[in-house]
Amino acid sequence: MKDRQLVKYIVFAFVIAWPIMILGSILGLRGNLVAFQLITMLAMFAPAAAVLIARVPLREIGWRPRIRGKNILIYLAAWLVPALLTLLGASLFYALFPQAFSSEGAYLSAVSGMDTGVLLAQQGISLRAYLILSAVMSVVAAPFLNILPSLGEELGWRGVMYPRLRARFGDRLGRLIGGAIWGVWHWPLMLIAGYEYGLEYWGSPVLGPLLFCVISCAMGILLDLAAEKSGSIWPAALGHGAINAVASLPMLFLDPAKAPDMTVGPTMVGVIGGLPMLILATVLFFRFGKKRERVEEA
Repeated sequence: MKDRQLVKYIVFAFVIAWPIMILGSILGLRGNLVAFQLITMLAMFAPAAAVLIARVPLREIGWRPRIRGKNILIYLAAWLVPALLTLLGASLFYALFPQAFSSEGAYLSAVSGMDTGVLLAQQGISLRAYLILSAVMSVVAAPFLNILPSLGEELGWRGVMYPRLRARFGDRLGRLIGGAIWGVWHWPLMLIAGYEYGLEYWGSPVLGPLLFCVISCAMGILLDLAAEKSGSIWPAALGHGAINAVASLPMLFLDPAKAPDMTVGPTMVGVIGGLPMLILATVLFFRFGKKRERVEEA
């Protein structure tokens, strides 16, 4: 690759983030979940730091929000579409695996080691109220609260790496390469701490990281289109924050004792849970990629 700034960005995005991820994963395995979450969030700012080290001009990144005209619809889609895709994927998963569905908080009981009803009663809240509040907060407020750490990633991925990869390799191949790189960037968390899929599943430890690269390609296509069509990285940051906000919602209805591996679902990183997102990303991948190619040929 001739773009030395891009190569430097990618190298530093990994060099900065991986030691942080490894440290956080080790602490998480030792039971310090708060430290794991805080350090994992810190790693999200590694791409932004890599942008500065590579000396990429900020004016090239699409820093201005540009909230006007058709961009308002892009912002709305970035905010709400992740929740819709999560709902569709979880509904498909539980329709195919009804035995895995629990309305009694089985997952919360398994994680906390306590009966969910007793645990929530100590907090003065019912299970039903907790589920409703969690869903509302995850869809309505959390995407905006997540913008800052998500922006730490989007400054680099959709602000620098994806546009330059698309310029070098074309829309389609550039987005696939970008998705693979973005997926591999998460591997220390997955291989050490069991991020997304756990440590014990069929095909472990190879299947999870490879599947996550496929999921990252799909997510990257959607986020990159939001950035490209709006001319700003802010819709991508909002979409990224929305994905992180709603990602775990389907787990609230999971009975882990009766469910298949997380590589299947119910979240968007599973094959079934992520199927609606994969379909949407595939349609947009071919539709907008082909349209741009025709323009260039003309």
